[in-house]
Amino acid sequence: MAEVATSATSDQLLVVIDPVARRTDGESVRIAKDVLSAGAATKVCMPEGPEEFARVLARRGSRRPVLVGDDRALMRTVSLLHRQRELAGCALSMVPVGGALSLAGALGVPTGAVAAARAVLDGVVRRMDLLVDDSDGVVLGALRIPSLPSPAVPSPAGTGHASWLRTCQSLVRTLVPARPPREPLAGAPRFGPARLRVEVDGVTLVDLDQPVETVAVRPGASGLAEVEVRPVSVGAEASPLCARGRSVTVSGADFRYRADAVVAGPVRTRTWVVREGAWGLTLPG
Repeated sequence: MAEVATSATSDQLLVVIDPVARRTDGESVRIAKDVLSAGAATKVCMPEGPEEFARVLARRGSRRPVLVGDDRALMRTVSLLHRQRELAGCALSMVPVGGALSLAGALGVPTGAVAAARAVLDGVVRRMDLLVDDSDGVVLGALRIPSLPSPAVPSPAGTGHASWLRTCQSLVRTLVPARPPREPLAGAPRFGPARLRVEVDGVTLVDLDQPVETVAVRPGASGLAEVEVRPVSVGAEASPLCARGRSVTVSGADFRYRADAVVAGPVRTRTWVVREGAWGLTLPG
């Protein structure tokens, strides 16, 4: 992550509150509004959907945008500004509110409403690298191939019912002969080892003859991406293959990938290029 600190001082803020944040944690939203309004001239907007969100951001004028929302809202905002080619001249601030906040925390944004709002008022803007792919998509923090399914989390309220249901299912399995495994549906995601060609700055790091468990890519420092490929281990655990470069190309059979909090694909080839210092985020000084 390349960082260049500049002053975040501004006397006019555009506070954009994501609708998911309002539904998820209205109390944190209220606290953030109170702290920001006490420290600067603020205009508060509460868009109801993606189109209104984009219009509000486009009409910000000279006001510094402050996002109140989660990781997905941050990614949406950076993507919009990137497509509008306005990232270079716009520094973002964020108060993380919502369920998915791991990206914001990894980037250095305080996850408490009061601390984050104070960082908006008193922090500094740090310029950070960005991964941009050949479809104009962006990656702020990390990229993972293949995308793994999210583990199911049982509901505590239904624990007794679920236990009873599992007991019945187990009994049925003992009484009914097992069916032969079915072939996966065409186009259905597969989460086993993948055969992919990974090239860093045109040099092949791993080829199709070597199955891999995961490929991880993240913006590093000084305009370089950090790439880690974990080959499938046979017996002893295989050592990861690591490289750094400005461009990363992955190709092979259809694959899905997780870019920060969003799953994309399937695609057969994708190239990511590092844009050094492409976007600015206000962080504690």
